[in-house]
Amino acid sequence: MADNILKLGVPAGSLQEATVDLFQKSGYNITVEKRSYFPTIDDDEIECMLIRAQEMARYVANGVLDAGLTGHDWIIETRADVEEIAELTFSKVSRRPVRWVLCVPESSPVQSVKDLEGKTIATEAVGLTKSYLERHGVKANVEFSWGATEVKPPKLADAIVEVTETGSSLRANHLRIVDEILQSTTRFIVNKTAYADPWKKAKIDDIVLMLKATLEAENKVGLMMNVPKSKIDSILALLPSLQNPTVAPLANAEWVDVMTVVDQKSIRNLIPALKREGAQGILEFQITKIID
Repeated sequence: MADNILKLGVPAGSLQEATVDLFQKSGYNITVEKRSYFPTIDDDEIECMLIRAQEMARYVANGVLDAGLTGHDWIIETRADVEEIAELTFSKVSRRPVRWVLCVPESSPVQSVKDLEGKTIATEAVGLTKSYLERHGVKANVEFSWGATEVKPPKLADAIVEVTETGSSLRANHLRIVDEILQSTTRFIVNKTAYADPWKKAKIDDIVLMLKATLEAENKVGLMMNVPKSKIDSILALLPSLQNPTVAPLANAEWVDVMTVVDQKSIRNLIPALKREGAQGILEFQITKIID
């Protein structure tokens, strides 16, 4: 066992699979055993613990954990005194922010938050909802929901505040979005005292570097090709790049090698265009990390 240990919180529940997958792609293999809250990781200097995202910020703030991953929404909800050192845009379904929305039944007469004066709102994010109502000068009864929040209107609540990625669950339950309260992404958070420790800071910064590099490389591919010097300007004009494409000489002085990184979705149109312009030996390859 290493002398220095970093206590890392891995979000249990909806973010768990996506988080483990991101760490694996970043070079850290996390194994979660059934009925165990202590996943193993192939790094003797890291000790993992599964914690619900809703509670993560509180445990990082009080020092039970040195660092962890949770949503920005839960940091606001718990008002935890933590430091957010990286935004990691991923969730259980997509690579876009989740949304906290105010919803009512499709048949409800409510058209704005003002119409909820004196009404009942069910939500898991009580603090977030109360702050939202205060900003709009509305007084309503906010009840904590233990789950299945979408089924509570209209019998158990007049409205709900719920998190959504695609909106499919809301539509399935015949709910209509009245307003968006907050967009939230996953954040890498640290205990301020732990982050002041030089060893822990270096360890955390290394982990964050690899996670961000993996996310940056998603949906990107590399391209290599041989280009006649007479066509280099027109070829380069076709190539979007992170910075500038790399151009290197070949044994044949009339040709150069060009390498660049592009969005994967552009490939189907880009490669034929490059071929028509005179590029040869075009090679597409996978990019797993991009570090600026």
